Amino acid sequence: MTSLLTNTSAMTALQTLTQTNKKLAVTQNRISTGYRVATASDNAAYWSIATTMRSDNKALSTVQDALGLGAAQVDVAYTAMEKAKDLLDEIKAKLIAAKQPGVDKAKIQSEIAQFQEQLKGVATSASFSGSNWLSIDSSAAGWNGIQKVVASFSRTIGGGISIGTIDVQLARTALFDANPAVGGLLEAGKALANDGGLQNTATPVAGNGAGTPASVTLFNNVADVTLDGDDALAFDFVFNGEARTVRITKATVDAALGTSDGVIADGADMAKVVEVALRNAGFDLTNDVTVSGTGTTVTITHVTDSTDATLAVVNSKTSDNGNFFDVTDIDITNATQAELDAFIAGIEAMAAKVTTAASDLGAVKSRIDLQKSFVSSLMDAIDRGIGQLVDADMNAESTRLQALQVQQQLGIQALSIANANSQNILALFR
Repeated sequence: MTSLLTNTSAMTALQTLTQTNKKLAVTQNRISTGYRVATASDNAAYWSIATTMRSDNKALSTVQDALGLGAAQVDVAYTAMEKAKDLLDEIKAKLIAAKQPGVDKAKIQSEIAQFQEQLKGVATSASFSGSNWLSIDSSAAGWNGIQKVVASFSRTIGGGISIGTIDVQLARTALFDANPAVGGLLEAGKALANDGGLQNTATPVAGNGAGTPASVTLFNNVADVTLDGDDALAFDFVFNGEARTVRITKATVDAALGTSDGVIADGADMAKVVEVALRNAGFDLTNDVTVSGTGTTVTITHVTDSTDATLAVVNSKTSDNGNFFDVTDIDITNATQAELDAFIAGIEAMAAKVTTAASDLGAVKSRIDLQKSFVSSLMDAIDRGIGQLVDADMNAESTRLQALQVQQQLGIQALSIANANSQNILALFR
């Protein structure tokens, strides 16, 4: 049936043309924006995922900046630490030179004083953006002994956010600490709370030549003494008038007792530790002295029984960081050979700590560099992932555009033919 009121063919052609025009508009929009999913209405799920990942990528960009700042701070601290190590080596060389008989120690001290001032200057100037890891004040209000470098940003399955950091403990890098209760790597440490009753002898003790050799009580209250980290005990043991410095550390304890916890339970254990420490200091435990420990007491006895065979313990001290003096305290103007030896040993210990601190900083810097590279790669990977979700395939879209343009032209032609059918009815009334 042919009707003037209802042109079914024109309606069908119009609907087809309308759909083609909609598809053509979508394709043109994809080509102009480059996105297959440009708005939430295009694909709500993909748009939501892509929007979240773009936000995360911006956060990762900030992490990259933070890593750059962290790398700069570590580089400044590491450079200063290396210089400090060089200065300690110079001081040690001067101390060794001072042991030569007849040298002018006052002149050598004037050189050492310059190195001491330079060490303080190096630590003070190792500052970046107001942060200094080598010269600190742990007694300041709001002090935080752990410096954090933002290293990562991640989103959990539940949508929560996690911020990862690379931590640097300033106690391991600080050369100087303005807090009088704490010592930096180049300063004396605090005395240990439990030193086992380490004591000095008031005067040298001699044998009586009648069966009673010289004997001194070294420790009088040994009970669960624990040395950990850089803890150390030291004393000058005077044998027949000649003094040698004896040092006890956690390594000494573990070597003597075959343990790894640095714990000395009683006098018997401490006696074993003292034997190792005396042997390390060059004493002969067969021909020079013997060591005994009972209960909580440790005694050192001279092997020779004579009135000129003497023993003494002097300059007993303890330290929680292994140093017994500040590097700035060194003054060799009137120093004895024993004092020079003590200074050399102390500087050597400080240099070892500075070397360890520099190694730690170097490891942190390497980790930061690795993390920077990883974050950069991760950002690229996220961009690729977002592209897979929302980017338009331009090859496919350009092909589709040409096809739709042809369909549009055909639709217009079909609509024109459908409308022409009504015109043919007019011929019946002529």
